[in-house]
Amino acid sequence: MATEPSTEAGRRSGVYARAVRWLENLSETAFAYLLLAPAFLLLVVIAFWPLLSTFRMSLFADSISGAAQLGEFVGLENYINLLTGQLDTVALPQPFFDPSAPFQSALIVTFIFTIVSVFFETIIGLGQALVLDQKFRGRRWVRVAIIIPWAVPIVIQGMMFYLLFRSGIGPGVAVVEALGGSTSPLVNSAEALPIIILADIWKTTAFMALLILAGLQSVDRSLYDVAKVAGATKWQQFKTITFPLVLPTVLVAMLFRTIAAMRIYGLIETTASCTTVPSLSCLVVTTFSTRRYGTASAVAFVTAAIIGIVVSVYIVRYWQGSEGGV
Repeated sequence: MATEPSTEAGRRSGVYARAVRWLENLSETAFAYLLLAPAFLLLVVIAFWPLLSTFRMSLFADSISGAAQLGEFVGLENYINLLTGQLDTVALPQPFFDPSAPFQSALIVTFIFTIVSVFFETIIGLGQALVLDQKFRGRRWVRVAIIIPWAVPIVIQGMMFYLLFRSGIGPGVAVVEALGGSTSPLVNSAEALPIIILADIWKTTAFMALLILAGLQSVDRSLYDVAKVAGATKWQQFKTITFPLVLPTVLVAMLFRTIAAMRIYGLIETTASCTTVPSLSCLVVTTFSTRRYGTASAVAFVTAAIIGIVVSVYIVRYWQGSEGGV
């Protein structure tokens, strides 16, 4: 009887030793995937499973009346009707894609918002990061001032710009009028979209600046000393040292912002409403609220597919930059 505990302990130590040897024999890539396995499992549970469920719902017709949430099985009919523009205004509050009315088309509005906002946020954020990367008196307070807009909640941000450009009381209305706009910019899709883009740039540029600043501070400072000795100008230092080394960080920051921009909803709803400025997320929410679950699911899955394609382009560009030594 006295030997049983020692035997059990020997078994445990043997299993532990084999596990340790197995881990030691793993390659760096295999070990990295092993560490990422819990995150992948969590991603499957909270992301891919709802996505598959959404796709399943999109294969059924809408059930407007009755207790059933979904109608009969229609296969890809919802996608065909969506992409060919055959869904009427009863099924969709705003058109999914209509070149004749670009500022009322959810897809076009989403792409305009994403491209313009991410472009200016990247340019301004890079400039702010370059300034904050320098040593000067009061740099800490300048960083705090830049971060403040990022800390403002989306609802508060939307209300701020709503009041700023509200007809009759907003001082921003006079600026819009001076530029040739109307006295009610928030009810005009073509005028409300630039206001929403401006609001997003005001808030989210800080996010880009902080990410890019982290990349700038990882650059080896001795490279600049060598460049100075070689007689390189500030522009030459930026072109040959700073920009190539910080480009991967810029691409990652742009990836995060692009994903968030293509899912824009809260800022639009609180500033001008989804009726005035529809986006893909607005289209999903408003269609879902009318119990058209099949159509809403199709729009949601198409939106996810578009975001996936955009993310893939970023990943390929990042990989090509890394392989090229950027």
